[in-house]
Parts: sequence; structure tokens; C-alpha cells
Amino acid sequence: MPKFLFQRLFWYDVLLILSMAVLAGCGLIYEYLLSHYAGRVLGIMESAIYAMIGLMIVAMGLGAFAARKIACPFNGIVWLELLVAIIGSSAILIIGGLIAVTQILPQVISDTFEIPPDVLIRGGFIKQLTWLALNSPYFFGLLLGFFIGMEIPLIAQIREKLHQKHLANNLGTIYGADYIGAGIGAAIWVIFLLTIDISKASALTAGLNLIAGFIFIFAFWHHLRWQKILIALHSIMFIGLVFIYQHGNQWLNSMSNLLYLDKVIYTEKTRYQQLTFTERRLGNEQPSILNFYLNGRLQFSSADEHIYHSYLVTPALAGSARQEHILIIGGGDGLALRDVLAWNPTSVTLIDLDEQLVNTFKYPNESVDHNLSKRLLTLNKGSLQDSRVQLLHQDAYLAIETFLASSRTFDSIIVDLPDPNHPDLNKLYSVSFYAKLKQLLSGDGLMSVQSTSPYHAKTAFIAIGKTIEAAGFNHVEQYHDNVPSFGEWGWTIASKNGVSPKTRLRQLSHLQQPQSWLTLPMLLGAFEFSVDFYQEKEKIPINYLGSHTIYQLHQQAWREQQGLNSAYNQ
Repeated sequence: MPKFLFQRLFWYDVLLILSMAVLAGCGLIYEYLLSHYAGRVLGIMESAIYAMIGLMIVAMGLGAFAARKIACPFNGIVWLELLVAIIGSSAILIIGGLIAVTQILPQVISDTFEIPPDVLIRGGFIKQLTWLALNSPYFFGLLLGFFIGMEIPLIAQIREKLHQKHLANNLGTIYGADYIGAGIGAAIWVIFLLTIDISKASALTAGLNLIAGFIFIFAFWHHLRWQKILIALHSIMFIGLVFIYQHGNQWLNSMSNLLYLDKVIYTEKTRYQQLTFTERRLGNEQPSILNFYLNGRLQFSSADEHIYHSYLVTPALAGSARQEHILIIGGGDGLALRDVLAWNPTSVTLIDLDEQLVNTFKYPNESVDHNLSKRLLTLNKGSLQDSRVQLLHQDAYLAIETFLASSRTFDSIIVDLPDPNHPDLNKLYSVSFYAKLKQLLSGDGLMSVQSTSPYHAKTAFIAIGKTIEAAGFNHVEQYHDNVPSFGEWGWTIASKNGVSPKTRLRQLSHLQQPQSWLTLPMLLGAFEFSVDFYQEKEKIPINYLGSHTIYQLHQQAWREQQGLNSAYNQ
């Protein structure tokens, strides 16, 4: 073989192997992008990730079979990268649009036919359209997986055609580049792409597919047909990617905002979650209602958050012997902290992983407009800026190890975490976690825990109580009341030693701190449940670390409620 020809084939091989690595990284990122968005939309993050990856792998296998039907691999790979770039960059925008349409369609029909506002149109073809829209991420996952699966066979064919012979280790070389590229893609996703808007991440990834297409066009120019058309289409798509990168998040937010009943006044993506504030104007000079959502799920409403936080904070502090040193886990909005500070503690330690969320409520003037900033500081009374408060932005499970090492204790512990709707939260509802908290709690103190809805997620609610019991607390009791924005809601309270929390509260003549809502008789009455509420308690499992029991119980309840009670419409 002439030397110049050998060198030419060598550089072709380098080009193809590097391209395969880059395209493999793009393929893995598309899996993560779609599964991440599907989890956010469907509210079942773990199931969505597993289902998406499984579907895309199957589709890639089908695509590999289909690649054998492509007569010219040179033309095939160029058209393929153009298609992958188009679908990869637009899939999430299309999914968001489909879901938005199905959410606003019932209202359009109601307005058109003057249907009473208390009649929800959710059945028939509306239910079917909603199901299709919510599962559209899986359709795009199948489609992308199918096309991505064609890449390895086509690049392998190109190598053999260039060498004009069968290559003994051809597939091994290509698969090696594929695996390494996928690993690099995973690292890029975790380190960089998770920190930016999802539409920008998809545009950047699609841009790599488009660059690969351009490279293939010029590298294999003489093997292609319709070269000028391909260049024109790639150029047009490049311009489209620039627009998606610059405006995609705005478009996606606009479509997502249609999912909320009220006007969206601010939305922001942190490294861990999507923050959304909505406002409902009541007219007649009444103050508007401010709602706060995490990943589309309501966290508080200014109309009734005082009810929720009164039940979370007051029983634990009222029943504890002292209120000097308090630990709050979660509660980055500062509302539980506001109620704790009313008891004049010496110090309060608050642990919340999401520093960006905490800063939104601590220094709102740095991220939101003046009116919203004023509302937030009025709601939490500037509690996060109090000099007695120590803020820790760490994983709570790891952070409390530091306290255990220093033998530090707290007079009361308030656990104000989101519902266990994500695998990462499950460990914070485990026997192991509660056992660590027991060690941190003073012997005469109480711990209260947000425990989801005893109506909508009854088994998860009871499982939380049983899990705290299994952690070795002396007395564990549960209580509930109606919080209009959430419906029936529940909490768990536990003592380490001495008499039960309810007995301690009964011994009080009144609540020591003035309350805007809660009274002592109301609180004592909240411990009562229906006759058969705990009838199946023995059959409900305990949540040990790694078992994912409470997460699964909560997800099962969520799936049963889906289509009836949308998180966006709470």
C-alpha cells in the first residue's frame, strides 16, 4: 500500500473513531435528557429513568438491524446526524407543548360550551390525549434510540469501504470508542449539563451531531449525493439550534406556565430542582395569593401555609422541655424557621441541600423583582438572615454525621422535607436516618416530621410512623388536619424518653407562644383518626436504608391519583 494512501486511511480512522466516541456521548446525554424531563413531567423520576434507558436500548438494537437496509453508509450517516439533531433539539419543546395543550384544552372546552367551573373535564378523549402527551417522552426516546442505533453499523461499514476489505477488529474498535464516549458523555452531563437549562443542554448536544454531519460531508464529499442540499439543510438547522439555545428555555417556560392555574411570576432552575412562583389575584383590594412549586409540586401557598407550619413546629416545641437549640432539616423557604424563632431560641441550625433555593428566600432582591422580594421577606419575616441561624448546604444524611462526631444535641428537631417522591429523598425517611436523629435529640425533647397526606398516600403516611418507631423512639404518634391547598395532611411526632408527646401536650394549660390559627384543643383533636385507619398497619412495611419502601408506596399513591389530582393544579 502506498504511504500516502496508508496515511490517508489512518486519518480517516482517527476521524471515524473520534466521531463515534462523540456520537456515543451525545446518545447517552439524550437518554438522560429525556428521562430527566420525563421524570419531572410524570413525577416518577426513578421509574422514568429506568424505562427510558431500557426503551432506548431496545430501539438502538432495532436501529442497528435497520441500518443493514441503507445502501450507501456515507449518505446514511450524514442524513442520520441531521435527523438526530432535529429530533434531539426539539423533542423536549414538543413534549412541553403537547402537555400544555392537553392541560388547557379542558378550559377551552368549558369556556366554549359554558360548562360550570366546578365541573372538571377529564374523561373520554381528553383523558386519552393527556395519557398520550404525558407518555410522549417515551415515544421520542424510541425514535431517537432507533436512529442512534444506526450509527455503529454505518460507521463500521464506512471503515470497511474505505479500506476495501473486511476488518478483523472493526466492530471491537468501534464499540470501544462507543463505550469510552458514553462514559465521557455521562461525566459531561453530571458536571456541566445538569447545571444549565434543559433546552440549552439539548441544543448543545444536537450541535455536536450537526458538527459531525458537517465533518462527514466534507470528509466524504465525493461519496455523497446532493452535497449542496445537505450543506443547506445543516446550515439551516445550525441557525435553528442557535435560536433554541437562546430562546428555548423561554418557550419551554411559557408552555410550562400554562400548566398552572395562576399566573407564573417567576421561575428558575437550580442544580437540583425547578422553582416556580405563581400569583392569584383576588380583586376587591384583597392581597393576592402566592404559591411556590418545586418541580411542579406545590410546596406552600401564602393563603394557608401558616396552618401547615403551625402543626409542624408548635407541637414539637410546646412539648419539649427546652427550646434553646433547635435543628431544622429542610425548610429552605424559612417559614418553619420563622415559627421556630418566635420561641426565642438561642440557636437554630437549618440544613438544606439547595443553596440557590435558600438564597432565593434569604436574599430575594438579588434574584426576583421588588414586589415578589417584598412578599417573600414578609412571609418568612427575614428569618434566614437572623444572626442566631446557622445555614448548612449539605446532604442532611451526611451533615448530621458531623453533629454525632461532636456529641452535639438539640432540644427539638423539625424535619420539613418534601414528600418522598424521588429515590434520593428515600434515605431521609429511613430507619437509619431517624436513628441518627434520635441520637441528636435531647432526652426530654421532641421531633416532628412532615409525613405526607394520610388521605391521598395513607400507606406511606403510616409507613413513616412505623419507620420512626423502628428507629427506637420511645413514643411515636401521628396527627392530621386539613390544609386547604393540600387537602388532608399529616405529621408524625416522637419522643426519646418519658411520656408520650400527646400526654405532654395534654398537661399544658395553653400554648406558650401566641398563635394566629392553632389552639390547644384543635391540636389535641388532630391526634384522632377514624376507627379503622390503622387497621392494616401491621401489613405496611418499614423503610430501611436501600429498601425504597416509602418511595415506592408514595409513587404507587401518586400513580393512582394521576389524572385525578394533577400536581400542577393543586
